[in-house]
Amino acid sequence: MSLDQLTPEQQAELSKVRKRVIEAIGRNMDLYGISLSTGHLYGLLFFADKPMTLDEMGMEMKMSKTSMSTGVRTLLDMKMVNKVWEKGSRKDLYEVEYDWYQTFTDFFAIKWRKAVESNILVLRRAVEEINKLLALDSELHEPFRGILEEDRRKMGEAVKYYEWLDRLIDVMESGEIYNLVPKE
Repeated sequence: MSLDQLTPEQQAELSKVRKRVIEAIGRNMDLYGISLSTGHLYGLLFFADKPMTLDEMGMEMKMSKTSMSTGVRTLLDMKMVNKVWEKGSRKDLYEVEYDWYQTFTDFFAIKWRKAVESNILVLRRAVEEINKLLALDSELHEPFRGILEEDRRKMGEAVKYYEWLDRLIDVMESGEIYNLVPKE
């Protein structure tokens, strides 16, 4: 059923309900590091009955094509929106990724993997520096030696955590997570 088949009263009621949901989606997109306006754009695409062009999105949201392009690029990078092809159309079309499970997995895997790799690298380098300090002078005086050894221990625990998080990301990306926590 198309929106133009609804009465004006039905369209108004539907619009009111959708606006409430779009506003909530927009407000909560900060969890993903996404601006309110890009969250609203995602909400617009979520309720669209067909893929939309940047021009259509801009007209609907009363925003510039540049703003729409920036928002769509952000959503594409996060795999929350897909670029689609439509026969006879020369403009790029976009639609929302409706598999929210995959969207969650993709987003957090991308963000977490980057953080994990960066933190492990920094921690391992710091441990190497501490090891060099400890090896250079076998007669380091307390409390310096004790502090270095305690820091090395703490960093070793942090590396173990990040290695665990890396394995969790692997489980998410492989889909094995759904064996542990099934989709509804």
